[in-house]
Amino acid sequence: MMQSFIVEHYLESAVDVYCGGPDIFKGSVKACADNVLTLENDGKLTHIAIDKIIAMWPQ
Repeated sequence: MMQSFIVEHYLESAVDVYCGGPDIFKGSVKACADNVLTLENDGKLTHIAIDKIIAMWPQ
């Protein structure tokens, strides 16, 4: 369910993603499939397990 929400509302958008602790991941949503969110930031890809996401918001 979260996967379809991300695809519908955030695909190709710049977001911040919080998964707990001090780290916030930033980037543009490039893909969301197989319960993995893929962000691109400065040409680098970050893959985040959707079940670890606590919050996300547009930049």
